[in-house]
Amino acid sequence: MTTEEVQSDLKTKLNYSHDDLQKLSIFHDELLKFNTKYNLISKSTEADIWNRHILDSAQLVKFINFEDGKSLSDMGSGAGFPGIVIDIFNKNKKFHVKLYEKSNIKCDFLDNIKNKLNLDYEVYGKYQEEEISSDYVASRAFKNLEEILRISREIIEVNHKLIILKGRNAQDEINKLQKPIEFMYKLNESITEPNSKILIVDVKK
Repeated sequence: MTTEEVQSDLKTKLNYSHDDLQKLSIFHDELLKFNTKYNLISKSTEADIWNRHILDSAQLVKFINFEDGKSLSDMGSGAGFPGIVIDIFNKNKKFHVKLYEKSNIKCDFLDNIKNKLNLDYEVYGKYQEEEISSDYVASRAFKNLEEILRISREIIEVNHKLIILKGRNAQDEINKLQKPIEFMYKLNESITEPNSKILIVDVKK
């Protein structure tokens, strides 16, 4: 997809505003600058950031209710996907986005974007050192499915919706789990990649 096509989808299919797109453009440009020195994203995806990273992350807003007092934790946020893209969309100051990233360099980038775009998300280090009680937990290129589900069961302290961006082998990964998913789950179609899936798990504590 071209940049124009992606931006059109962001507006018409996901309700991103003109102001949101301007912020995403600045985010895009800053990411490219930072990536010349540090490996935040694969060099092979630099020409396709709008589709491969931004739209892929943005589609998750369809599964989130941005209610007062609720929050989303982005596990292994990396360059801010999906957390920053979700926070740009969020207009409720009482809905909180939290980014967990162990790399100090990546945390510096996340803080830089937060200040540059005047966003409200919070940046944290290692998730193992935090008490996490979010209503939504998002994961994109974080860990394997078995480990993500373990973290969800053992570390997240409250009932939550687990949202995981997966590839075309999502169902095979689920079938091969040593410990089956204990809760209701659903595989949704991705709008960015044929056959890729979004796994939604309603985790009850």
